[in-house]
Amino acid sequence: MPPRILAYSATAGFRHDSIEASIEALKAKEIALDVKFDFTEDKSKFTDENLSQYDAILFLNNSGIVLDDTGKAALQNYFNLGGNFLAIHCAADALRDSPFFGRQIGAYFDYHPEIQESAVDVLDKTHPSTVMLPDKWRLLDEMYNFESDPRAVGAKVLLTADESTYQDPQAKGKTLRHGSPHPIAWYQERGAGVESHGIAGRSWFTGLGHCIEIWSDDLFLGHVMGGIKWVLQSKTTKAFNANGNVGNAS
Repeated sequence: MPPRILAYSATAGFRHDSIEASIEALKAKEIALDVKFDFTEDKSKFTDENLSQYDAILFLNNSGIVLDDTGKAALQNYFNLGGNFLAIHCAADALRDSPFFGRQIGAYFDYHPEIQESAVDVLDKTHPSTVMLPDKWRLLDEMYNFESDPRAVGAKVLLTADESTYQDPQAKGKTLRHGSPHPIAWYQERGAGVESHGIAGRSWFTGLGHCIEIWSDDLFLGHVMGGIKWVLQSKTTKAFNANGNVGNAS
């Protein structure tokens, strides 16, 4: 059986019009990735029993408080059992009332300048989510600023925003809290949202993914697919570890 991923795109605040395009793009990559996606916006799917069948959970451009207390508890338990996590773009603006989620994602969204052509620099060309990218990647997207530095929770930064390539008037005279160089995508070998008694799976985040058009861009899709492949190789779930606590058993 292929690894199984729950892709959750519920919103309780701003809703990106690229969500539907992202779902279709990921559906089209199931065979290439050898995974099974279950797409939902139903928060009632977040129970211990239901989450136990997934090798990873993907938060896809969410915003606001998109889980109730039962769902938050189930998500925390999933992380404690070795479940893997991926998050894209506006997911960093979700579940601000849940510090464990902020640690698992790495940092919460602060603000972004107007969408414009920008460039990001690749810090690590060896990671599966960046190996296909040019050293300086030019693209049309939002360059997120974050409320904290993901490196503070142990994240390893993969991509940084080249601030010289775009305009951010709001940043003038302001101390940005995300550290330098400006992080835009990162990973955690051990997700920081796990409790002390838990078994940490992997976590991967990209701040890119705003536009409809980017979800048909081969470089961006390669970036996301590489992140998916990487988290699944944690060997903390049943797809690759018969002794895993959660996941789709072979």
